[in-house]
Amino acid sequence: MNHQPDFMSSMTLEQLQAYDRQHHLHSFTDPDALKQSPPFIIDSAEGCYVKGQQIKLLDAMAGLGCVNIGYGRKELADVAAHVMGKLSYYHSFSAVTNPYAASLTQKISSLAPDHMNKVFLSNSGSEAVETALKLVSVYWQQKGEPNRKAIITRDYAYHGSTIATAALNGNHAMATQFGFADSMHVLHAKAPYWYREGGDMSPQDFGLAAAKSVEDTILEAGPENVAAFIGEPVQGTMGIIIPPETYWPEVERICRKYGVLLIADEVVSGFGRSGHWFGQQSFGFNADIMTLAKGLSSSYVPVAATAISDDVADVLENKLGLLQHGFTTSGHPVTCAVALKNLMLIEEEGMVDAIRNDKGPYFEKVLKGALEDHPLVGEVRVRGLMAAIELTKDKNTREQYPTEMAICDHVGQGALMRGLIVRPTGNVVVMCPPFIISHAEMDMIASVLKEACNDVYAALSAQS
Repeated sequence: MNHQPDFMSSMTLEQLQAYDRQHHLHSFTDPDALKQSPPFIIDSAEGCYVKGQQIKLLDAMAGLGCVNIGYGRKELADVAAHVMGKLSYYHSFSAVTNPYAASLTQKISSLAPDHMNKVFLSNSGSEAVETALKLVSVYWQQKGEPNRKAIITRDYAYHGSTIATAALNGNHAMATQFGFADSMHVLHAKAPYWYREGGDMSPQDFGLAAAKSVEDTILEAGPENVAAFIGEPVQGTMGIIIPPETYWPEVERICRKYGVLLIADEVVSGFGRSGHWFGQQSFGFNADIMTLAKGLSSSYVPVAATAISDDVADVLENKLGLLQHGFTTSGHPVTCAVALKNLMLIEEEGMVDAIRNDKGPYFEKVLKGALEDHPLVGEVRVRGLMAAIELTKDKNTREQYPTEMAICDHVGQGALMRGLIVRPTGNVVVMCPPFIISHAEMDMIASVLKEACNDVYAALSAQS
């Protein structure tokens, strides 16, 4: 085999770290952290593992819940090289397309719920959600109801990091830091977070109560002023909040009652992570608009999509005229080809069925078996290959440790020192492993997390 030289091979680790510290403005990073120690450089990855600085780590987060088919699939690299050599770029403006964009939109439509047959292509989850917001706005203008401007989101939501999408988040610091917190017509309803907010209610009753919060928010604003409700089927970034089964069907009923569009943000849950191709299928509801990204290409390349219902498409195509929206790299031939091949691999290798029938149930079994009775753990939540370990100060009252104690960070660091990457968020340890993860690797995750929790709990007990 003819190997091409690595044009970075002459760079030392120290040079790269120095360049990064001097010139790279990092996402979600305190600059003081980089002043104290250099960045950790990951330079290769394969399967469920990433490698860097002579260290190999099991990545139970699949990057950011996105490398669904695992790292290093040669099939995707080959497709990217082939298409880049044949058609490195052309735009999708002014009724122009390419074979890969055409095929990808057809493939997404064939997998999506039957009532969704139009797809807009973009580059990131934030762009997909931003596209959805713009389409909602123009939809109501064309319907003759321009006062419908309010968007209902939820506590603990995460929908992106642009100005518009950050305003939808439950993490208010993402909007307030930049001074745009009040620039959008955004209203917040209760999250279906039974563990923290359900009190003495059963999960089923709390699901209905959380849905009623959506209805109360619509009525308070006036249905004639509400454009859409947006929600992740499972609220991923802020803690893998899995709603009770009663929640989503009731939310859909409420949205239909008041004529409010329903947006399913499937950036995380889309393309199999919940054990079905889409979270809508896992929780039994139909959205008007669906946003997609991470799993679309397993993040081998930046690509995203916004799928719309036939009803929404009919209004846009028959009344709007020229759609004044797009990105230079919308429908990029290389990213579309890689995404198409990624979806074909997920389908051909039966990954979604495996998550639903085998890997998801096994992951839940081993995590609950190892951790549910642990004195530091309040709840173990699993849906497909999305999992959360909710830490608690008191198992009976569900009291949380103060976030400034960084208990979750200590558990995450303990796992990292044992070769495992998880994501601490508040008082929740989050995991979204690659679809190719094995039973043995799930066993390792459960064992490592138990050891990390043991260490943290022992330290806390010694202080009391």
